[in-house]
Amino acid sequence: MSKLPFSPRLLLAPLLLAAACEHPKTAVVTSSPASLEQLEGTWLAAHEENHGDTLVYRPNTHKFPPTRGRTGFAIRPFGRFEQFDIAPTDGLIGRPGTWTADGDTRLRIHLLEGQQPDYTFEILSLDKKVLELRRVK
Repeated sequence: MSKLPFSPRLLLAPLLLAAACEHPKTAVVTSSPASLEQLEGTWLAAHEENHGDTLVYRPNTHKFPPTRGRTGFAIRPFGRFEQFDIAPTDGLIGRPGTWTADGDTRLRIHLLEGQQPDYTFEILSLDKKVLELRRVK
């Protein structure tokens, strides 16, 4: 029987390391599968398109009609989140936070300042041009 030039334990080490470095679970819309790449980015409120309790967001590159300020948020890799609120000078001010998946269609948001309680978005639909969601908490 020939001897292997390496130990099988060496193959196990990268698997253990990958499991220990697991990134937050990404949200998936079950009715219309969406990848994290579609969800990542900066989304601004298209409040003119809201209907009922459905909140509509569009990418920050969208040509919005004029308004006195737009709130929004950025979803970034590795669970990073930033909420954009209207600043005292009518611009936007970013508030850093984190996101984690809560089931297949929900994102749990935690703002690092601790001045606002955690809340949850339920993703209703998502494509490259529009994100529809409902704020659960």
